[in-house]
Parts: sequence; structure tokens; C-alpha cells
Amino acid sequence: MERMQNKSQNITLQEACAFLREREDFVVLCHASPDGDTIGSAAGLCLLLRALGKRAFLRCGDPIPQKYAYIYKGLTQPDCTPKTVVASDVADPKLLGSLREAYPDIDLCIDHHKSNTRYAHRLYLDAEASAVCEITYQIAREMGVVPGRQMADALFTGISTDTGCFKFSNVTARTHRIAADLLEMGADAAEINRIMFDTKTRQRVEIERMALDSMQFYHEGRIAMVTITKAMREASRCAEEDLEGITTLSRTIEGVVVGITVREKEAGRYKISVRTLEPVDASRLCGELGGGGHARAAGCELQGSLEEVQDTLAQTAGRYLAEAGM
Repeated sequence: MERMQNKSQNITLQEACAFLREREDFVVLCHASPDGDTIGSAAGLCLLLRALGKRAFLRCGDPIPQKYAYIYKGLTQPDCTPKTVVASDVADPKLLGSLREAYPDIDLCIDHHKSNTRYAHRLYLDAEASAVCEITYQIAREMGVVPGRQMADALFTGISTDTGCFKFSNVTARTHRIAADLLEMGADAAEINRIMFDTKTRQRVEIERMALDSMQFYHEGRIAMVTITKAMREASRCAEEDLEGITTLSRTIEGVVVGITVREKEAGRYKISVRTLEPVDASRLCGELGGGGHARAAGCELQGSLEEVQDTLAQTAGRYLAEAGM
């Protein structure tokens, strides 16, 4: 593992592929609170590297939800002592959670977040990609690896989940072309989308009911804020994986431009997810509060009392709406 000396070096797709070819014994890191894209892209990269005869496994600082088992099967057990560390879909080392101290030096980061903090020795960033799984697919094709069924499922999962089943504004013609290729390579789109979008635990339904009851509106209904406290989680008995995708609740309401989800992590510390419609840039809004992400989806963490956090978010989002003339 190399220690980063200065700012991250931006590299091209071809340079990323050359780096992967020349290195050995990989660990691919996912971000904490893992979603379909970080798991799918990390698993896809591990499978790609193994197809090239290299040893690779993935790690995540949090337990990976069981519903993704078809993606990471056989990839989480170390099969080597890592010499090369790659982060997939990790915009900031803080997002590694408990793995941050174990892997202080990242040799390569593959990402699509324009807010990437350039912490890795090398960065391959494609901010136009809907998901890092799009990038992983392009790396596979550039390196002459044709995805098998497990890799196709992994990459399709990441693309589907990061685009809201192809509904979000980050979807491009390239996204659809890659998804079509993955279907031809065996990805089971119907089953993947059933698992990811059409199946909920009873605990998830209960936490959704509580979240909707907590919803508050600001700025003449253009801001909707949902709060999920530890007490609500305990009462509903929901697991961390039951909360995935809950940030979309507020954005589905007519007239809402900024949807905010406040999740209590521990006393005085809150994870914030922001989803916006044009013209409000979620990445800029969260960047002002120490976070980042994409134009339509971003996040940050805030500390303080719940009332202070809610006030800060409402005032900041209201200012962005006012600047946009709304």
C-alpha cells in the first residue's frame, strides 16, 4: 500500500485499467451504511480482478444487508494479504466508517461524486456516470472481461438502485445501453428490481408510517423534512437495512423541491440526506454543511440538539430556495 504524499492524481480510464493490471492482491472497500452501488461496484471489481487471475476480496465497515447476498457471495472472505487498496463509491474517507483507521492509505478511488475529497493516491472520477457500477462496467470492457451472471447482477443492481429504477435525472442514454448489455449477459432485472423496490419488511412499513407522521413542511411547502429518531427505530424494531431508500419519501410529495431526511445516529449526532429538484443543488447545500454528493442527492452529518439541526437545515434550504427565486 502506498502512502499518499500530496493531492490525488486524476487518472483516465485507460490509466486506471493499467494500474489494475500491474498490481496484485486487492481489497476493495465499500462505504459504511452500504447501498446497492457501493456493494455492486466493489463486488463487480473483485469479480473482474479474479477473472484476470488476481486475488481480491471486498470489505465494508458495516454489515452488508442479506438482500445483497447474491452479489457478494464468495467475495467477503480474505483470500490474500492486501497489497493494493481500492475504494469504490467512497467520496470521503469518513464514509469508510470503522475501516478508516485500518486503511489510512487508499491506492485508487473509483467514484462518480463530484464532491470527492481527493483523498486517494489516484482518483478515477466520472461525474457523468449514474452509478459507479457504470464505471466498473466500462473498466471490465476496456480490460476485455465479459461479465458473467454474478457480475452482471452486481452491476445492474448498482445502476438500478442509484437511479431509482431508472427514474432519476442522472439516467443517460449510456445508462440504458449499459443496462441492456448487462441484461444480455444474464442480469435478472425482474428479480433484482422486485427485491430492491417491491419488497418491504413489516418493520420497514412501520418506520415509514412513523416517518410520515414526523414530516414537517417549511417555506410554503417547498421543503419537507422527515425525522427518524433512535426511539422510532427501537419502537419499530427496524434494522439499518430497513432504512435504505427511505430518503425518497419526502421527494414524492407534490410541490416539494427539497426533501430532507434527518436520522439520529447517536445522541447529538445526525445523518442528513437531501434530495432536490431543480434549481436547488443538493451537493452545494450539503457542501456548505460539511458534506457533499450529487446535484439531486447529497448528504452530511450535523451535531447538536434535534431542534437545532432541524432549524439549521430549514434555514439553509430556505435560503437556497430564496436565491432561486422560489
